[in-house]
This record gives sequence, structure tokens and C-alpha cells, in this order.
Amino acid sequence: MSQVEAGAFDPQSARSRRTTFRATLFRNELHITFRRWRTLALLAVLAAVPILVGIAVKIETGDGSSTGAGGGGGPAFISQITNNGLFLVFTALAATLPFFLPMSIGVIAGDAIAGEANAGTLRYLLVAPAGRTRLLLTKYTTVMAFCLVATLVVALSALAVGAILFPLGDLTTISGTRITFVEGLGRALLIALVVAASLTGVAALGLFISTLTNSGIAAMATTVGLLITVQILDQIPQLHALQPYFFSHYWLSFADLMREPVYWDDLVKNLGLQALYAAVFGSAAWARFMAKDITA
Repeated sequence: MSQVEAGAFDPQSARSRRTTFRATLFRNELHITFRRWRTLALLAVLAAVPILVGIAVKIETGDGSSTGAGGGGGPAFISQITNNGLFLVFTALAATLPFFLPMSIGVIAGDAIAGEANAGTLRYLLVAPAGRTRLLLTKYTTVMAFCLVATLVVALSALAVGAILFPLGDLTTISGTRITFVEGLGRALLIALVVAASLTGVAALGLFISTLTNSGIAAMATTVGLLITVQILDQIPQLHALQPYFFSHYWLSFADLMREPVYWDDLVKNLGLQALYAAVFGSAAWARFMAKDITA
């Protein structure tokens, strides 16, 4: 047997080729996703939200008056923006998390499989040979990469606007203690990572819906519609017994990272709930995709 023929059956060489193929597939998915005009438009809208919030606060407080927002969690961070522009990061994330961020994730996830089927490229991807499981994992990983990028776009845009329009420096936590600006930046990064992790459930749900249809538009609309419905149900007092199980219920728990000491209870519940949704709907997406008749 020649060296070429022997190498063809080398297990280590085969694993190396599979690893290279997986990396290439993921890189191609990232390239395709982030070059689409739809993706760029979504990121542009997300980047614009902190700009609008910052300008609105600057105009409202231009005469030296306060915004008048009280409390400590979520959008109430807005009351601190004029004292420290870093609070615009927390405010922007709180403003985009209920709708703009998950809607963007729903659009990307909903189009992941259904969009390929609608374009007639899904069958060719599977022949590549990507394999159904590998392709599904690559799609989900790409959606999660978008979650992280989208969240960081909001945070960085808010940080830039906050630095331009408002003073920066040491800041006061919700608990009333003072921390340095560097520590505040660290907490802002941690909050952004938590917000990105909070979207894993929506990503898995959107991917599952994407396996149910060959229409990318239908999958995106259904995902966004479910997102809106769940958040409406989360505000109905009569459903308080069910609300802790809604994926959006603990989203704003990231505000607890701005306490001293940090309150971990709701943060852990949020991350655990997202992991549960990712496991359930990820498994459902895999089961559906494995049994799906690919005709396009």
C-alpha cells in the first residue's frame, strides 16, 4: 500500500480533516451571516438606540434638571446617566433587551434553516458533507455569535455616546457603595455577557421554529410573534404562577450585578432557565431536523 493510501486511512488525519471542515463551515456561516444587509441593518438599529437615549437625556437635562427616574433596576439607571456616562451602557441594555435584542436574535435564528430551504441551498449544504447534526450545531453557534456581537454593539455604542455627552469616573452602585471606573467597566462587560447569555433560549426557540417550515419569513415572524406574546403574558398578574417559567421573566436581573454585594439568586435562575430552554428546544430542533424531508 502506498503512503498516500495509508494516509487516507489514518484516524488522526481523518480527525484533522473533520476539525478543519467544521472550522471552515463555521467560518463560512459567520461570513455569510454578517455580510447580509439584513444583519447589518439590525446591528445599525441596535447601535442607534443608545445614541437616541443619550441625546434624549442630554436634551432633557440640558437646563440642569434631573431625569427624575428613581429606583435601582433596569431602566431606572437612566437617573444616573447625567452623573456618569457609564450608566448609559446599563440603560441601553435594559432598553433593548425586552424587544430589540431578542427580535434581532429571532430574525437570525428563524432564518437559519428555513432561509436555506427557501433559497434552495439546504440540500447542497448537507451533501457538502456537513451532516445534519453538524450543520444544526454550526447554525446555532452562529446565532449565539450574533447574540454576543449584537449585545456588544449596544454596549460599545452606549459607552462611546456616554463618554461624549456625559462625564465619566467612579460610580455609585445600586447599594450606594462607590466603585472605580475600571471596576465599573468590568461590571459593564459582565452585564453584556449575561445579557447575551439571556438570549440563548430565544435562539434555540427560533432555530426549532426554523426547522418546521421552508419559509424564512414565516419562521422569523412566528419567532418574533411568540416573543411578543410571552412578554405580554409575563405582565398579566393572574399568570404569576407561570411567569417564572417564561424565558423573559428574569431578563432584567442583570441589574443585580450593580449591587454590592452582587445578588446572585435571580441571575442564577435566569441562566438556568435559559439553559433549560436551550436544551429542550435545541433537542426538539435536532429531532425535527433529523426527520425532515429535505427537498430544497
